[in-house]
Order: sequence, then structure tokens, then C-alpha cells
Amino acid sequence: MKRSPQLGRTGVVFLCALAWLALSTRAAHAENWPRFRGPNGAGISSENGFPATWSDGDYAWKTELPGVGHSSPCVWEDHVFLTSAEDKGRIRIVLDVSASTGKIRWIHRLDSKTYKINNRNSYASATPATDGKRVYVTFGNEREYLLLAYDFEGNQLWKYDLGPFISQHGAAISPIVFEDLVILGNDQDAKSFIVAVDSSTGKPRWKVDRNEKQRETATAYATPILIQGEGGKRELIFTSLADGFTSYDPRTGAFNWRADLFPARTCGSPVFGHGLLYATCGGGGNGKLLLAVRPGGQGDLGESCIAWERAKELPYVPTPVLTGDHIYLWCDNGVVSCVEAKTGKNIWTERIERTSKFSGSPICVDGKLYCVSEEGEVIVLAARPDSFQLLGRTSLGEGSHATPAVSNGSMFIRGFEHLFCLGADKH
Repeated sequence: MKRSPQLGRTGVVFLCALAWLALSTRAAHAENWPRFRGPNGAGISSENGFPATWSDGDYAWKTELPGVGHSSPCVWEDHVFLTSAEDKGRIRIVLDVSASTGKIRWIHRLDSKTYKINNRNSYASATPATDGKRVYVTFGNEREYLLLAYDFEGNQLWKYDLGPFISQHGAAISPIVFEDLVILGNDQDAKSFIVAVDSSTGKPRWKVDRNEKQRETATAYATPILIQGEGGKRELIFTSLADGFTSYDPRTGAFNWRADLFPARTCGSPVFGHGLLYATCGGGGNGKLLLAVRPGGQGDLGESCIAWERAKELPYVPTPVLTGDHIYLWCDNGVVSCVEAKTGKNIWTERIERTSKFSGSPICVDGKLYCVSEEGEVIVLAARPDSFQLLGRTSLGEGSHATPAVSNGSMFIRGFEHLFCLGADKH
């Protein structure tokens, strides 16, 4: 009889340990989506349990959004950050939505100016970035190009003006965070540069001029990525028509190398894997060239760095996604190709029937590719090289130009009018 209380206490301790282990395991597997296309812009999520097709009743919640925007969700724990615009860009909006409930926590409106943009662009196309302390957003027009920081309560902390933004199609490049720096590209038709500012103060830490050859129509829309370079060195990779593939030290902005190889504008962002950098360029709504290059070295690399190239069935706006040994090219017109990442060998190419154009990029989740058409149809394909497999198609009931985000057991899909939350393990 006297041993029972001791056994009970042991049992409680054991159960508490199990509970702690379960929470720790869940935390270890939970992932934030802190920038455009998730961690380092790869468009890859390690989560699972999401269906290939669903109905309206399967959403955890659906929240009406103010204004219109093409920016994609940026997620940190229970915070989903978006940008939007009203009155043809005269009002720019930053908002925070609860990931668990769909309730809008706060909305911050900012006076701005309207200006001419492409009809497939919006006045809020750049995706926010966050480091878990602050959220960083950017808005541009012909008079100013602003990088702003807000805390998680919606208070504006600082504002940095990069100057006028000149482009026939408008602005769309997204910021990224590296350690205590916020880095933003400013490749445009006027004075171009990259700037890194202190994440807590907004004060510039380094600045690098771009487009030294003063090429016209130099605007780029590719969001940069970070790679592990030679000797484990971190490299910041930008792509643009004016400067090609370019590598910098993200800490100082020091130039490493350049491969000036693009014949057209870059819209899709670069991708890295198997020791190669992949990027596309194009124009007029079509991709024109995909290059796979070997990074590294110093100075101008020239064509000798090209591992392989491709000039057909290419995306212009959507960014490719690399998973396993294959890279998937999801074209604006709904043609999808599976390509061997190391060699460029085409494995299969198929057209998705009865679909509109695509401006959002595909992401890969649990062996499935998710991409949203401009008409708001979520297309799901199997990320398998052996054959093209259409797994599902679900209509949002409204248009979309955004890329889905996946975080902590939820998929967030941004439409023109609503933000949708689809939970895992629904089916």
C-alpha cells in the first residue's frame, strides 16, 4: 500500500516526460515560412498530410482580405503576414492574420502613389520577410521605393527609402533576412543597386551598385537566395538581365563572381542543388532560357561555368522547384516538365488541360506539387519522374497570383479576395 503513491508519482513524471518529448518533437518538425517560397526560397516543405483535392468544408478558415495584392503569405508561428493595396496603389497595406483562427490581428495602411504597372502585376506583389522579431515589407512607385519594418503588434519601427523606382512593369522583388540584415535588390531601369540594412534600425550597412553597363529594361523580379559556396562560405545570389548570376558576401556586400549570361529579363528566382545554380529568363509571357551553372571562383566566369542549358518549354514568372534529383518546370501556360537536375535530360513534358495561365510558383509538399492558376484553381501533381500524374484540382472560387505557404500543419493560399487555410490530415 505504501508503494502506490510512489508508483503514482513515477507515473506522473513518466507521463510528463512523454508529453515534453511529444511537444519537443512537434516543435522540431514544425517549420516557419519566413520569406517568398519558404526557407531560403526553395519552395520545399517537410510537412505532410495535405490532400490532393478538397471542398470548401475542408478549410480550417477563410478570411476576407482588404484590397488586392499578389504577394504570398509569410508565416511565423501564429502570424501570417501579407501585403495588399487599395485605390490603384494610393493606399498600401500590411496585415497580420492569426494562423490558428483566421482573425485579422492588425492592419496598417500607408499613403502612396499610383503608377503604371503591367496588367499581370499588382501594387502589392512583393512578399514580406520575417525573422520572428519583426516583419519587413517593400512598396514602390516612381517617386519612392520603401523598405519598412513592423513589430508583431503592428507598430512601424523604421522606414528606408531607396529612391525612385522606374520600370514599365512595376515593382515585385521581395526582401530577405540574413542574420541581422535585411537585404533588398533594386534592379530597375534607372539607378540599380542592392542594399543591406540593419534589421533593428533600418540603417544601411552596405550597398552595391548594379547595372554598370547601363543596359535598358534592366528591371529584375527574382528574389535572391543564399548558398553554401566553396569552403563553406555563404554566398548571396542575385540574377538579372543586367548582371547575370552574381555572387556577393551577404555580410559585407563584397563581390565574389559573376556569370553574365542572360539574354532576357529574370522574373523567376534562382534555385540551388547538386552543386548547381538554376535560373530562367524570358519576356512576353514566355520563358526563353534556363541555365544551370557551376558557382564559385572569382571575377567574370564566362560560359565555361554552364553545366547545361535549355531553351524550350520554360516558365517566365513561376520559379522552378527542385526536389530529389529532378527539377520541375511549371510554365506560365500550364505546360510542366520534369528534368534531370544534374544533366538537363528531359524526363517528361505534359500540358495541364483546361487551365488558365500561372503566375504563382509551384511548391513541393510530401511528394506533391501544388500550384495555383490565375483563375484560382489549385493544381496538384505527383512529384515523380516516372510519369506525369495529375492528382487533383480544386477551385478557390476567385483568382490568384500568389504562391502557397506551408507552416505548422497548415497550408495558406492567397486569393484575390480571401486567405484560405487548409489543415493537414483532413482526409
